[in-house]
Amino acid sequence: MKGPTFSPMFRKFAISYLIVLLLPNIAGYLSYRASADVAVANSVENSRLLLNQSKEILETRLNEVKSFTKQLAINQDLTRLMSETLPEGEHNVYGLWKMSRDISNFSKTNEYLQSFYIYLNNSDVVLAPDAVFFRPEHFYANNRYADMSLQEWREGMLNRIHENEILPLSPYVRSNNPSSVITVVQSLPLNSLYRPKATVVVTINERKVGSLLDSMSERYGGWGFITDGDGNTMLASGIDQADIEQLARVPSGLEEDWRRFENGMLLISIRSDATGWRYTAGIPEGVVKEKANQIQRETWTFNAVALLAGLLIVVLFSYRNSAPIARLLGMFKEHPGTDGSAIRNEYVFLAGSISRLMSSNKELEEELDKQLPLLRDSFVKRLLTGEFLSPGEIAAVSSRLGMKPLPERGCVGLVRMIGYDSESSEEMIHEYNLARLVLKAKLLETMPRLLITDWGSDKIAVLYPFGETESGEAEEEDGFARRLEQASGNALRNYPMTLALATGDSYRTLRDVSRSFDEAQQALEHSAYAGENRLTRYREIVRETEMFYYPIDTEQRLLKTLKAGDAEESLRVLDRVLTMNLAERELSYEMRQQLISELKGTLLKLLDQQPFYDEEFAAAVGSRIAQLQPADKTEKLRSALEWIVNELCRDVSKKKVDRYHETIEAVKQFIEREYANADLSLYRIVEAVNRPEKFVTQLFKEYAGESPIDYLERVRIGRAAELLLENELTIDEIAVQVGYNSGHSFRRAFKRVKGTAPSAYRQSSL
Repeated sequence: MKGPTFSPMFRKFAISYLIVLLLPNIAGYLSYRASADVAVANSVENSRLLLNQSKEILETRLNEVKSFTKQLAINQDLTRLMSETLPEGEHNVYGLWKMSRDISNFSKTNEYLQSFYIYLNNSDVVLAPDAVFFRPEHFYANNRYADMSLQEWREGMLNRIHENEILPLSPYVRSNNPSSVITVVQSLPLNSLYRPKATVVVTINERKVGSLLDSMSERYGGWGFITDGDGNTMLASGIDQADIEQLARVPSGLEEDWRRFENGMLLISIRSDATGWRYTAGIPEGVVKEKANQIQRETWTFNAVALLAGLLIVVLFSYRNSAPIARLLGMFKEHPGTDGSAIRNEYVFLAGSISRLMSSNKELEEELDKQLPLLRDSFVKRLLTGEFLSPGEIAAVSSRLGMKPLPERGCVGLVRMIGYDSESSEEMIHEYNLARLVLKAKLLETMPRLLITDWGSDKIAVLYPFGETESGEAEEEDGFARRLEQASGNALRNYPMTLALATGDSYRTLRDVSRSFDEAQQALEHSAYAGENRLTRYREIVRETEMFYYPIDTEQRLLKTLKAGDAEESLRVLDRVLTMNLAERELSYEMRQQLISELKGTLLKLLDQQPFYDEEFAAAVGSRIAQLQPADKTEKLRSALEWIVNELCRDVSKKKVDRYHETIEAVKQFIEREYANADLSLYRIVEAVNRPEKFVTQLFKEYAGESPIDYLERVRIGRAAELLLENELTIDEIAVQVGYNSGHSFRRAFKRVKGTAPSAYRQSSL
C-alpha cells in the first residue's frame, strides 16, 4: 500500500494548503509596498509640517515685534519726547528716564524684544530699557555692527526712513561679545516722508531665531536655512554659507515645487506669503526612508519565518488529513478512527498592545496632573489681563481645570516685595523666591478662596472672590483689604524687606476683573511714586486731570470684543472709558481732543484690519466716526459711539449667521449626497465641511432642530419609503441601498421614524 505521504490525497491536500499559504504572502508583499510608500509620504509630510511650524512661529514673533513698534508710535509720552524742543544741551531728564523705565516692560513680553533701543532725533539721545545714552557714541561703543562704522550707523540706520524693514543677518558686538543678529527697524512717526523724528531698532540674536531650525539637525541630522526675496541668507542652522551657495536645484517653495531628492538629500522648501522669505531644509534620504526600510526588513523576515512554518504545517496537516482517508481505502471494513486537531489561537501581540496602551494612558494622566497647577496659574493670568470674551468661556475653562465656579463679585490686589537694590546674586534671588513662597502660603491660609499668581519677579497678584453670604460691597472690599494687609505684614516679619500693597475697586462681573487689576496696578504705581509704605486703594488716589485714561490694554480689549461682535461688552468698555475721563476727570480741551482722536483711531483701525466689511458699510461707519468732535456734549458723544458699536457688532453677527447657514446647508447637501454610504459617520460629516465636531452638532441642533445623525436617519428612511412604494426590491436590498449594514438595524430605524414596520408600510400602499 502506498504511504500516506505520497498518496494522491496527500498531494491534493498539500496543493490546496500551498495555495492558501501563498495568498497571504502575496497580500503581505502588496501591503508592504503600500506601507512603505505611506511611511515615506508621512515622513516627508511630517518634515514639511515641522518646517512650516518653524516658519509660523518666526512670523508670529516678528509680527509681535512689528506690533511693538506700532504701540510705540501711539505712546503719548514718546510722542511728546519726539516733538518737544529744548535749548541745545538741555534734556527732559525725567521724561527720558520715565520712558526708559516704561519700555523696559516690553522686554519681558517677547524674547525677541530683549535687545532694542529708540533714537530721538531732536535731542540726539538713545533710549534703551532702563538706560539713557545722551551721547549715541557711548551706546555705539558697546552695541555696534562689526561691519558698520559710527557714521554709517548714524546715516544708514538712525537718520534714514524705515518702514518695518528687516535687515539680513549681520555680525554684531555687544559688550565685546561677538554675535550675529537680525535687525528690525521702524521710523516714527509711522509713514514718515522726510527725516524721522525717532527710530526704533530691535536686534534679534541669531541663537534665538536659529533655535527654530535646530530641530532639523537635532531630530533628523539635517540642516536648514532662510533666505529673503533677494536671495540673501537671513538665517542658517547646520550649514555654512559656502555650502548654501553650492546647492543646485533647490525647490522654489511653491505648491507645485516644494520637495525634491538630490544627492542623497530630501530638499524641502516653503515660501512665506507675508514676508516672501523661503524656508529650506535638507534631510538625509536614509532618515526619510528609515521607517520604510524597517518595514521592509521586518516584512521579509516575518514572511520567511511564516513561509517555513507554513510549509511544516502544510506537511503536518496534509499528512494528518490524508492518512485516515488512505487507511480507509486500504481497509474495506475498518471504520476510520477519530483524530482531534489542536487549534492554536495566540493573542500575545494584542495582549501586549493593550498592556502598553494602559501604561501609556496612566503616564499621560500623571503628566496632566503635573501640568494642572501651571494651567490654573495661566488661567488666573488670563483672567487678570482680560483675555476671556464671555462668562461662558471663563466657566468652561475653570470647569476643565477642576476649579469651583467663581462668584461674579470680588476684588483684585497686588503685593510688591521691596528689599534689595539688586537681584543679580544667586543668594538674593533665592531669598526672594523663598519670601514669595512664605507670603503666598500665609495669604492662602488667611483667605482660602484666594487665587494667587506671580506677576514679575517681585510682585504677587491676588484675586479674592467675595463669598455669597457677605452682605455689603463696602464690607467685602474693606474686609479683603484688611485681611490682605494683616496677612502680608505677619508673613515676612523675619525677612529684611518691606511690602507695598494696592487694591483696585471691586468688580461685579468676571469680565470686569481686568479693570480691577488695572486699577490695582495704578494704585501700586501711585504708592511707589508717592513713596508710601502702606496699602493704597484705587479709590483713594487723587485723580490726575492733566492726562486722559485710555491704556493699551483697554484698547486691545475693545478691539477684541468688536471683532467678536459682542456689543454688550464693547459698550461696557466704552462706558468705562467715558466715565473715567468725562465724569471722574476734568480734562482740558486739548486732552479731550486727544482722547477723541484715540477713540476714532481705534475704530478706524478696526475698519482697516477687518477686510470682510463691505465698502459701502465701511464708508458709512467711517463717515460717522469722522463726525465725532471733542466739542460734542457727553451724551451726544456717547450716543454716537453706541450707534457705531451697535452697527459694527450687528454686521459681524450678521456675517456669522450667514456663515452658520452656509455650514448647515453644506452638511445637508453632503448627507443627501452620501447617505447610501454605510460608513458615513459624524466624523466624516464634519471632516467634509471642515468644522469642529462639537461646533457642527450644536449649530445644527440650534438652527435645524435636530442633530446631523438624526437628519441622516431621516434622509435614509425617506428614501427607503420611496423604494418600498416602488415594490421592486426586497427589504434587505433596500436597507443596503440606503446605507444600513443589516436588515435588522434598518427595520428598527424605520419603525422608530415612521411608527410602523417596513413590510406593513409596503402593504398599506397596495
